[in-house]
Amino acid sequence: MESREIFSGLATIPPVFLRIDGRAFHRLARSQSLAKPFDARFCRAMTDVSIRLIAESGLSPRFAYTFSDEISLYFTTLPFRGRVEKLDSVAAAYAASCLTLALGTSEPLAFDARVVQASPDFAETYLQERQAEAWRNHMNAWCQDALVRDGRDPKEAAAALKGLPSDALHEMMFARGVNLAKTPAWQRRGVLVYREEKERAGYNPVTGEDVAALRKVVRVDADLPLFTAPEGVALVRSLVRGP
Repeated sequence: MESREIFSGLATIPPVFLRIDGRAFHRLARSQSLAKPFDARFCRAMTDVSIRLIAESGLSPRFAYTFSDEISLYFTTLPFRGRVEKLDSVAAAYAASCLTLALGTSEPLAFDARVVQASPDFAETYLQERQAEAWRNHMNAWCQDALVRDGRDPKEAAAALKGLPSDALHEMMFARGVNLAKTPAWQRRGVLVYREEKERAGYNPVTGEDVAALRKVVRVDADLPLFTAPEGVALVRSLVRGP
């Protein structure tokens, strides 16, 4: 039997990204009555999933970047000896379970997952490209919702927006009183979840002295800079190349 499990031994080496994407989440949006174009509760739920993947799943990614219905996890060490099937299946299943709990839904949820081989240089480019995709997704979501509110069918709205340059999308929303550059940062640039060291007060029972100790805590940053700007480049580089 094991001789026929021809992909079970396929393995990768770090560093890698593992990206999980929601499957058919338009049904979830309807069943949960999620607000359009963006729902803060859903963003908090995806952030909670990211936190659990980092802190509780046993997978131990270095950080997670999430927007819309996707999460990218970055690994510099890999569980399961890097076995791709195991990485994909466990991460996707764990994320689906966490999101079910976070939203309290009785609807079945599913993610798909893929491994993206990386290097420190590519990791910086990858995050810049995913953040650019978050921005495109943000503009399209606002504009499609506006056209649907104007009476367009969702498919007609999507067709009308196809191929429009970003300036046209900006103007469309500006004419409706919305400055896309002033919408919440989590909508435009996504959310980053990572571990950082914090100094905490401690106590040494041997010496009886109060001491300072470093502890790793999970940080959520929902007010991100552009990853292509100097501040964003420095942040990404510290996460990708840090200890």
